[in-house]
Amino acid sequence: MKNSIGNVPGLAVIMVGQGRDSQTYVRKKLGACEEAGIQSKISTLPDNCTEDQVLNALSCFHEDPSIHGILVQLPLPQHLDEGKILNSVQLEKDVDGFHPINMGNLAMWGREPLFLPCTPKGCIELLIRSGVEISGKKAVVIGRSNIVGLPTSLLLQRHHAIVSVVHAFTRNPEQITREADIVVAAAGVPNLVRGSWLKPGAVVLDVGTNPVKDPSCEYGHRLIGDVCYEEASRVASAITPVPGGVGPVTVAMLLLNTLESAKRAYNFT
Repeated sequence: MKNSIGNVPGLAVIMVGQGRDSQTYVRKKLGACEEAGIQSKISTLPDNCTEDQVLNALSCFHEDPSIHGILVQLPLPQHLDEGKILNSVQLEKDVDGFHPINMGNLAMWGREPLFLPCTPKGCIELLIRSGVEISGKKAVVIGRSNIVGLPTSLLLQRHHAIVSVVHAFTRNPEQITREADIVVAAAGVPNLVRGSWLKPGAVVLDVGTNPVKDPSCEYGHRLIGDVCYEEASRVASAITPVPGGVGPVTVAMLLLNTLESAKRAYNFT
């Protein structure tokens, strides 16, 4: 794109506060942009900023023709209306895929969202590139968040899987999960899924990133997933590690969405 038309995709990040996890995630995303040749900009706001300050930062990036994707790093401080802010992201620059219109189009057959949410899109990409058959297979998604669980279940249905969703009010979650050929764990509960939950040969995607105390680590904690890796790896035919599994693919999907947005903006094929 740079060689052909002299322009490159641009990604803007809005980060509120100085949360260590958010800083780490943003640093990885900006580093990936640099590696791929994508221009990046960041607007850092204090923890106690007002909603209007966040919306003003959004507005500046909306009006910037060099920016093709806008990412609001979550979670936001509790005093901010997360739904209102995400709804304010311009649809054409919603590379996170969280806008209600993108989500609504994902839920309806015959309609196509402008962008798919990055983590669910990455999960499907991992399955397809690993040669895992999805069509007609039983899939269980553990968790029903707007960011991962819900859109992942919708995407799996688009690929013709038979999908069950397990959540906090599900009775016999182990029994339901044990019937699945594909398990996506996105509950945010460390080591929730044990080896006994899995059908032999199941494929497991662990989306959980849970910090646990570990004095031997640089920051005093390490990340573990929602799946007990040691037990699950003895039962599953394939499993993603934490860290280093779904996370890097999610970042790659963010870059891909930004590239697709830029191609639309520049009418580049």
